[in-house]
Amino acid sequence: MSRETDEVREAMAGELRLMDPEVRASRSLAQRLLDPDFVEVGVSGRRWTYDEMLAALPEMDGAPESGPRYEPSEFTGVLLAPGLVHLTYETTLNGNRARRSSLWRKQGADATWQMYYHQATPIPPGTV
Repeated sequence: MSRETDEVREAMAGELRLMDPEVRASRSLAQRLLDPDFVEVGVSGRRWTYDEMLAALPEMDGAPESGPRYEPSEFTGVLLAPGLVHLTYETTLNGNRARRSSLWRKQGADATWQMYYHQATPIPPGTV
């Protein structure tokens, strides 16, 4: 169930920005959207830290401007607590689907929303 608060909408906008090839190719732009304590468990099962992700993001799927792009769908989100949003959605890239879950947090009055945690789980072909 999605509770479309301003906080949820802002986190969704950040999530979509992270799929933008321009952001993926730019360490400085991606850095603004990732929390310094960021961790990801990728679709491969690999655990990524903040520094590892920033270094690898320009070469990852969805980064090249002329390459395939992530196609997100079924976005839902909820404000779990002040400054903490949970998003879930699906993506398709090159025919491969994944279910995704992200935690976004905002710390301090002047802070922006940043992705704190992300997990991707592959969806086997033929699964609804």
